[in-house]
Amino acid sequence: MKEKNGAVSKAAQRRQREKEQRYTTILNVAEKLFARNGYHQTSLENIADAAEVSVGTVYFYFKNKEDLLITLMQKVGFHLRKTLGDAFLGKHGTLDGIVNAGISFFKEFCLKYPDSLSIFFREAGGQSATVEEERKRLYGKLIKDLEGALNRVSSETGVGYRSGLSAELMAVCILGIYERVAGYYMLWHDRAGDVAAVADDVTAFTVGGIRNLMTP
Repeated sequence: MKEKNGAVSKAAQRRQREKEQRYTTILNVAEKLFARNGYHQTSLENIADAAEVSVGTVYFYFKNKEDLLITLMQKVGFHLRKTLGDAFLGKHGTLDGIVNAGISFFKEFCLKYPDSLSIFFREAGGQSATVEEERKRLYGKLIKDLEGALNRVSSETGVGYRSGLSAELMAVCILGIYERVAGYYMLWHDRAGDVAAVADDVTAFTVGGIRNLMTP
């Protein structure tokens, strides 16, 4: 409701804040439950109870449980892309930026947001065709980001790659390596304490591969 001068009333502002807060609470609770208990083992009733809202309120914000998962995937995908992008640009788009992005993935994203890691790399897999299509789209964006970073390294250093497909191939491999290493230590085994220790080795390994595909 607007006041006479056209401004939104304080009551309307409060209702909007409460609406946004409920949305955020439901999303955060769903992320936690999906990650800890599994997507299929978590019901909308479980989410509603933990969020202290009715099931009807959950349906007000999300069409179904699948819609909740897709929204979480998008949220995590944006966060991951920003984490990697900021770390890369922090080193002025050089190979050191690639290293910095890798370190940030393991030490900032994986260790600080394990539930997000679980959603994106475990719970999103093997679901419906709709979820899989969104997963493919988000992975594609990450690969394009990495490919763009590698091409920028080439441009900044004046050094090319062996073929026109090298940057794309390396981007696919880097994302695959990061996913597998994080999955092995954090999702398959309870070894989060080793993630920081292997981060330097993983980034050194990937940078070695990049250098091997560079040509004068």
